[in-house]
Amino acid sequence: MAISYPTTILLAIFTLFLLRVVSDDEGFDVRQHLSTVTRYDAAKNANLGVHESTGIPDGCSAIHLNLVARHGTRSPTKKRIKELDHLAVRLDDLLREAKQESDKEKLSLQKIPAWVWGWQSPWKGRQKGGELVSKGEEELYNIGIRTREMFPELFSDEYHPDIYPIRATQVPRASASAVAFGIALFSGKGSLGAGKHRAFSVISESRASDICLRFHDTCETYKEFRKSQEPAVDKLKEPILDEIAVALIKRFQLNFTREDIATLWFLCKQEASLLDITDQACGLFSSSEVSLLEWTDDLEVFLLKGYGKSINYHMGVPLLEDVTHSMEQAILAKEENRKPGTFEKARLRFAHAETVIPFTCLLGLFLEESEFEKTQRDEPLPLPPMPPRNRNWKGSVIAPFSGNNMLVLYQCPFFDSTGTISSGAYKSKYFVQVLHNEFPVTLPGCNSTDFCPFEVFKEKVVNPHLKHDFKSICSSELESPKPQSISSKLLKFLHKLFSSQSVSKPSIQTQKEKFYSSLKNLSFVFPHQKDLIDNSLTVAEATETDLMVVNAEIEKVLAAEARGSRL
Repeated sequence: MAISYPTTILLAIFTLFLLRVVSDDEGFDVRQHLSTVTRYDAAKNANLGVHESTGIPDGCSAIHLNLVARHGTRSPTKKRIKELDHLAVRLDDLLREAKQESDKEKLSLQKIPAWVWGWQSPWKGRQKGGELVSKGEEELYNIGIRTREMFPELFSDEYHPDIYPIRATQVPRASASAVAFGIALFSGKGSLGAGKHRAFSVISESRASDICLRFHDTCETYKEFRKSQEPAVDKLKEPILDEIAVALIKRFQLNFTREDIATLWFLCKQEASLLDITDQACGLFSSSEVSLLEWTDDLEVFLLKGYGKSINYHMGVPLLEDVTHSMEQAILAKEENRKPGTFEKARLRFAHAETVIPFTCLLGLFLEESEFEKTQRDEPLPLPPMPPRNRNWKGSVIAPFSGNNMLVLYQCPFFDSTGTISSGAYKSKYFVQVLHNEFPVTLPGCNSTDFCPFEVFKEKVVNPHLKHDFKSICSSELESPKPQSISSKLLKFLHKLFSSQSVSKPSIQTQKEKFYSSLKNLSFVFPHQKDLIDNSLTVAEATETDLMVVNAEIEKVLAAEARGSRL
């Protein structure tokens, strides 16, 4: 079921909760809370989502490695650079308005931060953007160094493109990331320069046909889904942005709008991630407001790239198949006792957040076992809880710049009935370990262990996804019609519910209870609605004014539908 506009009927109630959050923490580092704009070193230093590994059993050795990595830290894109240029003009307008108001009312302008006066974008005049920056190069280079140190047995062979194939998307920042990683991985193996570097190949497939690394660009059904749902996701963010706008107007006496807050948050992320500046745009927000803004970004990632909709990750099945096939080929090479230098030892891929996040979901990472079972049945998951509640789903952990998943295949001694290395009915010679951002993570599909028999990995993690074929999923003509009639009926039902209040005028408590009960009963149609209530506050905390605003929201939606607008 698609994300639907009726979720917005909760937004008026939702806003009341937003500033009832934890107070600022002295140790709060905004650079660790930038969702998918978080730099790799900040994400690693946060040490989030990491568990204590039991280690690799004695006698086991790595025989193959799969890497799926996001490109490193990059500059803002051309489109966002223009947005920051417009912000400079907008800030001048706000300052002019504030000065006029000050002269009229004899108010002080001392609350306005000094940096705002005359601010210009650090990227002003740039005609190009989105390229890998030096920090991004260093991220991938250092990951390459550490990978070679962690698995010396895998990278001891002489380089050959068939032994160490490297693939990247056609986007320059991805291929540049592959080069930075490869320079580190193969340093000392050649004859070029003081570092004894060597040339190596990076292969890219056309954007139009790359279903392994750019499936988000080649899956027509997904592109239509995302385009149709982006407005609804933006609606979910509006209460956060509105409430923070109100807070900043009071704090700095500048008439910020919702759109201003969104752009200032973007500026904060760019300044903190690229320039290590945390006392300008980021300084406008309290730590609790940063946490809320981070949550809105994480919510968008969840709904449009992650577990929020099964097509987000089902379209990545070709990548999962490629990874699994490479491990099967490595096992076959071992079983046939092939000579070193005659079979592949690592398959290295460099792409984007839109690649890493769906692949992470296919592996079932950052889920409880019950949630993992739901994804296997294509059932929707609850939305990530709002701060100050803890959550597993954080963009800064799932896919920071240079975020990566390594799947390491191990060969182990075959133990007898003592079952030193076994899992239930399986006594395997081959095991899979997943490293997320270089740390071992548990696999819910493997009894929440981080060292999984290959047979179990295939049966529990891989095979359930293989019933989904890329062609059948991504052919737009096969997509079922949008359930507009259901949403219309739901809106009309709720409209009738609230309209009846003007006739019978039941108590406000009765109104609240009826509203909450109705949404709970209808959660099978729009399962995310109850999640939104649970993530903020219950309707039982609403006021009569809240309910009036909700009624007005329903009126607007019904009017839009009557004009033929698409919900």
